[in-house]
Amino acid sequence: MAEIDRYRSEDQRATQLLYRRVFGQDAAEASRLRWEWQYQRNPNVPTTGPLIWVAREGQTVIGQYATIPVRLSVNGQEIDAAWGTDVMVAPERQRQGLGEVLVRTWERNVGAALGLGLSDSSSNLFKKLKFPSFGPVPCLVKPMSRRALRRPNWPMPVNRLVSALTYPLVRLVSRARPMQGEVRVIRQFDESFTRLWNRVGGKFAGAVRRDAKYLNWRFIQAPHVRYTVAALYRDDEAAGYAVYRHAQEPRGRATRLIDFFADPHDDEGVLSLLRFVDREAQAADSDKIRVFATHAGFRKQLRKSGYYPWRSSMEFVARINAVPVPAAFYASADGWHITAGDSDQDH
Repeated sequence: MAEIDRYRSEDQRATQLLYRRVFGQDAAEASRLRWEWQYQRNPNVPTTGPLIWVAREGQTVIGQYATIPVRLSVNGQEIDAAWGTDVMVAPERQRQGLGEVLVRTWERNVGAALGLGLSDSSSNLFKKLKFPSFGPVPCLVKPMSRRALRRPNWPMPVNRLVSALTYPLVRLVSRARPMQGEVRVIRQFDESFTRLWNRVGGKFAGAVRRDAKYLNWRFIQAPHVRYTVAALYRDDEAAGYAVYRHAQEPRGRATRLIDFFADPHDDEGVLSLLRFVDREAQAADSDKIRVFATHAGFRKQLRKSGYYPWRSSMEFVARINAVPVPAAFYASADGWHITAGDSDQDH
């Protein structure tokens, strides 16, 4: 019978070897680059060490469930929470219920258990454990060039026809519009972003605490991805931000709006941030901008800015343990603020 307990520093080599066995050499190297940053340097890691649970048989590690601790605001009350991320079980011990035991152990020991972008096997496991699911996080896309609507599985004559027919609409949607506030690129989140969170964070049904320490760790200090951060200021005080990066994809070049934050009632501020990202996408010759966003108010502002809904498979599940919530709390994520910058979705 496997023993489940918390990760210890002497487990590092054993868990790295297990990761290589389960996911392969390339994935293990990619994980190694971000492991210390993700699981040890996170400002929300408790003093007792990373929130990682391992399964042991004697001295051998045969399973692991790694999680990312965060502070979560639930209807204005902040609690400890954790995103479930890397789950792995030795090949010879798979399909024996060990993964379920690891997930149950994690869920029992956190104030809120959160999951995002689940694999098919993880999704099935969470369903088995009756985790409340909010379904896919809505995805929205804004076309920026005539290439935005092309599909690699369509013949080139069809792609050219679609591009010609949609070009007037794309030009209209992607035209530059004036900004109503001061937006500038920054290299560090200062304490005014903590004050912004303190003013605004309680307006969401659920959202990870986005204070300066967390934001610097997540978007400035990440060793494996380089982000650009645009900040909105009013009277030298932060009023919002947008985190984005440009990437070459199989269907063209895209600007990924990874995370953003502002008062959801600040239409002028949100639109100013979106228009700044539009200009950055045009300068980078991107064909489209893509964003994931749960909050209904933010999605309304995105649609006003020219974004349209797109299919999404980034499922979001959550179970709140630390504070009582009614069953209706899980009915919709429209009041939550979840983006691709949450958990470990962008890596």
